[in-house]
Amino acid sequence: MPEMHHFTYGLITPLLAYVASCLGAATGLSATSRARAATDPKTRAAWLLVGAVAIGGTGVWVMHFIGMLGFTVSGMPINYDVPQTILSAVVAVVVVAIGLFLVGFAGNRPLWLVSGGIVAGLGVAAMHYMGIGAMRMSGGMEFSLPVVGLSVLIAIVAATAALWLSANVRGRAATFGAALIMGAAVSGMHYTGMAALTITGTPGPATSGTTAVDLLGPLILGIAALTVALIFVVLMWPNEAEMRDQQEFEARMRRRADDAASRAGRRPAGREPAGHRH
Repeated sequence: MPEMHHFTYGLITPLLAYVASCLGAATGLSATSRARAATDPKTRAAWLLVGAVAIGGTGVWVMHFIGMLGFTVSGMPINYDVPQTILSAVVAVVVVAIGLFLVGFAGNRPLWLVSGGIVAGLGVAAMHYMGIGAMRMSGGMEFSLPVVGLSVLIAIVAATAALWLSANVRGRAATFGAALIMGAAVSGMHYTGMAALTITGTPGPATSGTTAVDLLGPLILGIAALTVALIFVVLMWPNEAEMRDQQEFEARMRRRADDAASRAGRRPAGREPAGHRH
């Protein structure tokens, strides 16, 4: 049986993967906090979409494939199927978006949290195993069903917790702490899923696909660049507290204008305010 190495480059890939997951989670939570304060449905939807791209794209997908860069099999070069790898990224963003939209518009009641968590968790697990299935090598793959089941359970619990955090976490310190927890949960799910995998067969060259450096490098860098752009957007926009303060200020101004218009409308016809008499 070929020898598998999950940490070929030591702690470099798991640490980078964890940092990427935390960065995506922090950016996504910052976006969903602004979605909570948005009163316009279109603005709220836009912020939830930003959160889905950050959490699903960087927090989940980029974390997964940085971790995969550290996975090697003795005597078996690993290539990746391009369409399936790209599809796995799309799946990650879509399922996270479904969960965020459920909670963002329907509320964080237990029914919606659990429903969204199940959808997002199953989707994240599907993305993970799609990513593994995208590997092309001379050997075959076998999975331990109990460990697969455990990884799916971790994904559902982590997704449900992430949705609860997206609806409730407030403040920079809380966001930072929540991002660390989410990063650990996603990383735990990834390496649990990888522990379910066994490679069989004999050493030999990859039969098809594109090398990890040629495929994953540009994809990871592309999504990372998109995340950096989203970070700038989030930082330049007022935070949740500032948005609510602005809304309260605008509401006070409207009430004052309405009161002034109401007083003007109650004046007897033909009479001017005392200050306007000559």
